[in-house]
Amino acid sequence: MGILEKIKEIEAEMARTQKNKATEYHLGQLKARLAKLRTELQAPSTKGGGGEGGFEVQKYGDGRVALIGFPSVGKSSLLTLLTGTESEAAAYEFTTLTCIPGVIHYNDSKIQLLDLPGIIEGAAEGKGRGRQVIAVCKSADLLLMVLDATKPLYHKQILTRELEAVGIRLNRQPPNIYFKKRKTGGISINSTIPLTNLDDKLIQRVLQEYKLHNCELLFKEDCTVDDLIDVIEGNRRYIKCLYVYNKVDMCSLEEVDEIARWPNSIPISCSLKLNLGGLLERIWDMMALVRVYTKKVGAKPDFAEPVVLTSDRGGTTLEALCRQIHNSMVQQFKYALVWGTSSKHYPQRCGLSHQLEDEDVVQIVKKKVNTGEDGRGRFKTTSDKPLRIADREKKPTLKT
Repeated sequence: MGILEKIKEIEAEMARTQKNKATEYHLGQLKARLAKLRTELQAPSTKGGGGEGGFEVQKYGDGRVALIGFPSVGKSSLLTLLTGTESEAAAYEFTTLTCIPGVIHYNDSKIQLLDLPGIIEGAAEGKGRGRQVIAVCKSADLLLMVLDATKPLYHKQILTRELEAVGIRLNRQPPNIYFKKRKTGGISINSTIPLTNLDDKLIQRVLQEYKLHNCELLFKEDCTVDDLIDVIEGNRRYIKCLYVYNKVDMCSLEEVDEIARWPNSIPISCSLKLNLGGLLERIWDMMALVRVYTKKVGAKPDFAEPVVLTSDRGGTTLEALCRQIHNSMVQQFKYALVWGTSSKHYPQRCGLSHQLEDEDVVQIVKKKVNTGEDGRGRFKTTSDKPLRIADREKKPTLKT
């Protein structure tokens, strides 16, 4: 029996099992078994042969945004409007067969936008090159789920379910659970708050399914069995997602107003170029990019090319700024002068752990590095002559 058959068998057993207090341990064990099989399904094959290639796109810019959705919802048209990159658009499905990159120039930053082929139901199992598309989604900082506003609303649930099956969690934070494997000592389970969805027996059942007999668990929030399985798997990706409803020019004003009020949703129209500016603003707000302008001593700040930081790529601290400028800047760092909304006064003297905010101005002061063997720099700042007159070398008298 293959992996797909085992997955379908477990899903069928979970569907016909009644959910009550007596079956929650059995369902938790089935969920753990299902997560293990789906991880094996996504693992690369070790067999020889060519196989189907993936979409290799080099990272570029300050952030990466991926377009995902069903075929013929307007992803290629949206890429052309936002980036100017020509992507083939037609009235038939599966017009785009590979990954087409583009660059959005917005607020002095460069955001890479990827147009991916449309996915269908069953993409998590490999249908329609679904695995290659989802692999690119895992490398994105933000997902734009493009939906057809004239189609049924359950299309959003289908796409979310396909992404959940491969370990992508949309608009969620990682569960606050401390987990560590140990060689000896047995299983240690502690919690800082009462657990309403888990008990020791259910936790041990899940750990038994993963053959974990020595580990340490600390629950810092009220979690479910799915959160526990995600922490044990350790390969989950938590990504922000913006739901873009295209073709709203075919809907009534009441429907457009309802779509605009849904969380993380925005209505647009590619054919009439409606609300594209608002879409760029939402992308900027959700990516939370931080522009930092550098300043030399005695000079004006450089407002031409800012250093763009983000919490998903290294953080927004002064240490992250130094590492982005040069790797040796952290060792040479002495202090920094910061102007902007993150400082209490102008300028504020800050250390490496200071959190920067958008449009801050930073002047970095480096340590004086001693490079000579005698502890001095390249250029001497003191004289080699003796301090006392008696110690000075007496010159011979001039012969007359």
